[in-house]
Amino acid sequence: MNNAQITLREKKLGLLIRDARVAERRSIKECADAIGIKPGIFRAYEEGRRSPSLPELEALVFFLKLPIGQFWGNETLSDSPEPMTAEDITRLIALRQRMIGALLRQERTRVNMSIRHLAAETGISQSRLKAYELGERSVTVPELESILTVMGSRIENFFDQSGPVGDWMNSQRAMQKFRELPTELQDFVCQPVNRPYIELAIKLSSMSRDKLRSVAEGLLDITL
Repeated sequence: MNNAQITLREKKLGLLIRDARVAERRSIKECADAIGIKPGIFRAYEEGRRSPSLPELEALVFFLKLPIGQFWGNETLSDSPEPMTAEDITRLIALRQRMIGALLRQERTRVNMSIRHLAAETGISQSRLKAYELGERSVTVPELESILTVMGSRIENFFDQSGPVGDWMNSQRAMQKFRELPTELQDFVCQPVNRPYIELAIKLSSMSRDKLRSVAEGLLDITL
């Protein structure tokens, strides 16, 4: 990499650093303090007049809760979808309220339980239960837990699955499961060269027992 390329990289890195800081609503001083430098130096990083060391960049992504690959890509965080506004969240809550009501009614029908019986078991009035099922009133978490306990259902089945909150929750669960894997498996999965083996394992896992036996017998014929 010649001097011109280094200068260009410094400018691009500076833009990515500034974009990440602004996206996370952090001040120059906050970021500078987080990685142990003066605000003036951090400003020079953003302007592309100077560049951070790798340990400084690692400390910055840790502080901003970002993947370090963000600074080797071409996409800025400002290109990502805008965060939900208060109005968006209000609409989402109203929609989820109606969805939960429909799920409650569906679950009650599944277990063949009347509103009267459910009211007697939970101590919640029939009119209130009907309002919950119609999405006219929001059911509190303790009441929802009480209703589901009576019907023998789990509250996890009522979590958002496909909305923006659900997507975030699913990604968090996936990340937690990945962290629970043994270190050697994590390393194996993270190696791009191992992707074909992972894809093969996924295909094999979807096969029936008879199909797997046939594949195994074919492999034995080839190797013997």
